[in-house]
Amino acid sequence: MRALLPIATLCLLLSPLGADAASPPDTAASAPPAAAGGTPAAATDNDAAAKHAKRTACIKKARAKKLVGDEKSAFIKDCTAAP
Repeated sequence: MRALLPIATLCLLLSPLGADAASPPDTAASAPPAAAGGTPAAATDNDAAAKHAKRTACIKKARAKKLVGDEKSAFIKDCTAAP
């Protein structure tokens, strides 16, 4: 029983050292190319923001025209599809 405590302590102290040796050395080099460039992700974010802003504007227009149900859905679909 007395030998168990020092062995457990030694294992706990050495476990972080073993974890560092087991990890891959180049985690930054294995990053996906899209994350390295940054432009595709930024373009997607800007595109999504623009679509959201346009849809919000179309919803406000539909509310101003007091459209409901299928008429509202059709109006929003046509409005967002327009350039």
